[in-house]
This record gives sequence, structure tokens and C-alpha cells, in this order.
Amino acid sequence: MTSASREPRRLAALALLLLAVGSGVFFLSGPRAPAPTPDSVEVTFTRQMIAHHAQAITMAGLIRQRSTDRTVRSAALDIQLSQEEQIRQMRGFLTVWKQPDTFQMSAAHSQMMGMASDAELRSLKTLPVPQAEVKFLQLMTRHHQGALHMIPPALQAEVLPQVRHLARQMQVVQGGEIRFMTSLLRARGAGLLPFPDMKMDMPGMEH
Repeated sequence: MTSASREPRRLAALALLLLAVGSGVFFLSGPRAPAPTPDSVEVTFTRQMIAHHAQAITMAGLIRQRSTDRTVRSAALDIQLSQEEQIRQMRGFLTVWKQPDTFQMSAAHSQMMGMASDAELRSLKTLPVPQAEVKFLQLMTRHHQGALHMIPPALQAEVLPQVRHLARQMQVVQGGEIRFMTSLLRARGAGLLPFPDMKMDMPGMEH
């Protein structure tokens, strides 16, 4: 196994370690805080990030069906597994808070979050495989950049510690994955996609 193919495994292991440490902090943190309200940073962040993660899982699955490149397939699998686990955790938060897992996302909001359009998702199915691999790396990098733009409100001191910890975990792991995918694009002679110059419409984010 090459050093490049080991990098996604290292990031996945880091995610699991951060999750384990954070869970211990959560359960030992003392009396339970009041449940957040529907318009709180915690609920808004959690709902939006579930929708955001769901598309990343879709993109990872699409490229894994077609690619034969071990490094790309490994990166896609690690993203898929880590984000599936985070979705389970976030849905657990919503269950405890007695909040529904519902979020209606407009096309404009999706674009602000760095997400792929329907046409871009279709391209992962229709482009020649080498081009589809490049497109996946570009789309997933932009997607992760969108996640990093969504995270700051959830890191505020007044946010529940379990949400702050999960947001910090996402920040560390997805930042590392961005660097790794950028290096794979560079090796293929490809660059990054432009990111929309917009603000997130989330509580705690300046407009």
C-alpha cells in the first residue's frame, strides 16, 4: 500500500479517535443542558450538515461504482463511512432534543454550501472514468470547503459541547481530506473548482 493510499485511512482513524474522546467528554460533562430550540445554532447546524453529508455519501458511492483507482476508491470509502457515522450521531442529537430531521434546501442554498448540482452529480455517472475521478475530487473538495464555511457558528462557546466537538472533528478531518484531494488533483494536472463568494444563512454567521 502506497503512502498516498494510506492517507485516507489515517484520517479515518483520526476521526474515530476524536469521536471516542468527544463521547467521553460528553458523558462526563455534568448535568444535562436544556434542549436547544428549533431555531438554535445547534439544531440548524445539525439539520443542514445532515443534508450536506448525505450528498457527500451519494458522490462517494457513485465514484466507487466506477473507479478502479485504489487511492480514489479508498478516499471515497473513508469519506462515506465517516460521514455515515456522523449522520447517525447528528440524528441521535435531534432525537434527544425532540427535533425532526427535516430541512428543505433551495438550489441557491445548496450552491452556498458548496454542493453539487444535479448535472454535476450526473457527470460522475456519464464522464469517462478518468475524467469522472477528477470531477469527483473537484466536487468533493468544493463540498468540503462548503462544510468548513458552515462550521464556525457551531464552535461558539455557548453552543452545546457535544455539537462543538463534532464540528471541530469535521473541521480537522475535512481540512486534511481537502489537502489530500488537492494533492491528487495536482498529480492529475487538474485544479480546484471556484467556490461561491457567498455567506451561509445560519444563526451566528455574520451577513
